[in-house]
Parts: sequence; structure tokens; C-alpha cells
Amino acid sequence: MTPLQQYMAEEIATDHADGILDRREALRRLGMMGLGAAAASALLAACSTNQSDSQAHSTSSAAPASGPPGAAGALESSAVTFAGPQGRTLQAAWAQAKNPRGGVLVIHENTGLTDFIRSVTGRFAGIGYSALAVDLLSEEGGTATFSEPAAATAALSKIPQDRFVADLQAGVQELARRVPDKKLGVTGFCFGGGLTWMLLTAGTPNIAAATPFYGPFPTGGDLSRSKAAVLAIYGSLDARVGATRPAAEAALQQAGLPHETFIAQGADHAFFNDTGPRYNAAGAAQAWRRVTDWYGRYLG
Repeated sequence: MTPLQQYMAEEIATDHADGILDRREALRRLGMMGLGAAAASALLAACSTNQSDSQAHSTSSAAPASGPPGAAGALESSAVTFAGPQGRTLQAAWAQAKNPRGGVLVIHENTGLTDFIRSVTGRFAGIGYSALAVDLLSEEGGTATFSEPAAATAALSKIPQDRFVADLQAGVQELARRVPDKKLGVTGFCFGGGLTWMLLTAGTPNIAAATPFYGPFPTGGDLSRSKAAVLAIYGSLDARVGATRPAAEAALQQAGLPHETFIAQGADHAFFNDTGPRYNAAGAAQAWRRVTDWYGRYLG
């Protein structure tokens, strides 16, 4: 398994350890990813042990009456397509700001291009940043063609990492075309947070700022080819991804990039996703303020 595939499998196992998935469902999803019964059972046992040794995970906190952060002024997104690598056509969600201050590439979680991610593009557009979210399952027909999120996750787990990077780099180019002469940022969540780090280690041009949300930093990742100002966001209870934070901070320091780390206290993995079981309204609101301030400083 590649590190990204391992991460996705551990996501399922951690959901089981936290009581979000029962054992039967967790084994089914791991089987869809290609894990045999013995390997899947061992992974569930390992993650359950690790979880019991760490502090208790958080429960979701209710969204305030005004809705999730940024939702009040969000603009509508629309479905678009554009040319991708090797003659492929990429699908995406696009939300255009009325008077763009910059552009943001939004990278989805391991369930594909969902309504949550579409809403995030609209939230960015509402504060002046035109946003594009590439569907990384475009070649498979798009996220909407899958019958359930688990099937989308299984499909994503079988795609080579270099294809993800190439498709996202094409997304950066498309965003630059749609928001000419403006600075560009990248925001990714979970799986997408890890891909944000990969875009930076790949030296992707035209990225002025990045805000990876609880994304695993790649082993041996080198940021020396990046010029982005990075705000790295974590949940204090997310021990699994938090374990990669020191390596990320060391790489940022070594590369001499402007950077800060924000850790949402009492929040777990995926705390920004208001459609998920770990949503933490307070942490999400604090993170959104940090992100908007960061882009205000480094994008315009």
C-alpha cells in the first residue's frame, strides 16, 4: 500500500475505533479497498488499541443558528469541466466571486466531490475568493456516479498518487485562467489536506498560500521548491495526523516559508466538516477566521 492508501484504510479503522462504524461495516469498506480479512482485522485491532491509549475523542458540537462558518454569505457553485492531463476531461465545482481578491483551489476528502466541498467553494467566493474544487474521480465518471461514499473511497484508493497531483496541478492552471493576475491559494481537508502537502512538495508553481486541514505530511517531504505561505490546521484530539505535525513544521522551517500552526482545542479529525460526526462548531469557526485572515494577508 502507498502511504496515501494506508492513510485511507486507517481512516476507516479509526472510525470503527470511535464507534462511527460497526465492525461489519468497517470490514466491508476495507474489503472494498482490497484488504483481505486477516489484514483488515489486524488493522482494526491496532487502531482500536491506539485509540484506547489516547485521550477520548470529541463529540460533535451543534452548529450555531447562523450555520457553519462562512455559510451566511456563500455564493452558489456550478458544475464545470476543463481540459486535464493526457487529453482527459476533469469535472469540478466552480464558485465565482463578484470582485475576486484571489483564487482558492479546494481539495476534497476521501469521499469525493460532495455537497460539503461544494459549499466550501461557495463560502470562499462569498468572501471574495473565486474557488475551484476538482473531482479527483473524473476519469471514473465523477463522484456522482458512485452509489455510496464507501465506493467512492474505494475507487480513490486505487488511483496512483501522481495522477492526483497532475490533476490538481491542472486545477491550479485552470484557476489561474479563470482568475487572471490574482494570487492563488490551496485548501484541502483530510485526504485533501495530505494532497495539499503533496502539491507543495511537488513544487507546484503559482501557489502563494496554502491551508491544509488535518492532512498527513508525506514521509521525507521536502518543501524547498515551494514559495507558499502555509497555515497548517489540526485538531488537538487527532493524534494520528497530529503525529506528522513535527515533520511538517520542520520542513516548513527548513524551507524558510512563512508559516503558522493552528490547533483547535477539543476538536478531532475532520472537525470542520459540518455534515460529519466529528464536526466541532467552535473549532470550525476559529479555523475559518484563521484561514480568512491568512488569505487576506497572502492572497489579497
